[in-house]
Amino acid sequence: MKKLFLSLLSLCLVTAAMAQKKVVIETEYGKIVLALYDNTPKHRDNMVKLVEEKFYDSTLFHRVIPGFVIQGGDPDSKKAKVGQVLGGGDVGYKVPAEINEENFHQRGAVGMARDNNPDKASSGCQFYIVVGKKFTDEELDNISQRNNRKFTPAQREIYKNAGGTPHLDGNYTVYGIVEEGMDVVDKIAAEPKDSTDRPRKDISMKKVTMKKKKKKFLFF
Repeated sequence: MKKLFLSLLSLCLVTAAMAQKKVVIETEYGKIVLALYDNTPKHRDNMVKLVEEKFYDSTLFHRVIPGFVIQGGDPDSKKAKVGQVLGGGDVGYKVPAEINEENFHQRGAVGMARDNNPDKASSGCQFYIVVGKKFTDEELDNISQRNNRKFTPAQREIYKNAGGTPHLDGNYTVYGIVEEGMDVVDKIAAEPKDSTDRPRKDISMKKVTMKKKKKKFLFF
């Protein structure tokens, strides 16, 4: 019953953010489908633009940390040599921050990486998917006090029962969530890695496309 409640709760949170655009990432382990939130239009439109330009095709998930995140989208990763340190590539612009109280770092959340700029503006292309871990009420209280950010009862339940990375809330823009393929994300996160958190074998986004809406047929 609790699992059903959490599933419905997560669905309500996604619906509240009005996720209409969806991105499909094809990997050797299967597909990951991202639902992009409409309440972060700058980030949504930027990703749609890059996907339609085929920018992400052949880029790598260059950073994997179990219990935390997997990260990709560095253009330098397309032809990276073995052992090359990645994470510094970009597109020459930043996306203004769209941080709000509604979008949070629950398991499966999609956020944009950034440097230490004071405006918390996002990278123009590098994104991460939250793997996360479960937190206790006491841990959430400490994070809330430290970051001066309150968690709603619904957010607390998800952080305690499904997991996430609550300490990132308020500092990075969350602009979507994994709709399908968290098992694929977990497999990528579990890959052996080097000292820079780069997987020892290349894990490519073979093809990244916008998910087409199914046509509705009227019958008389």
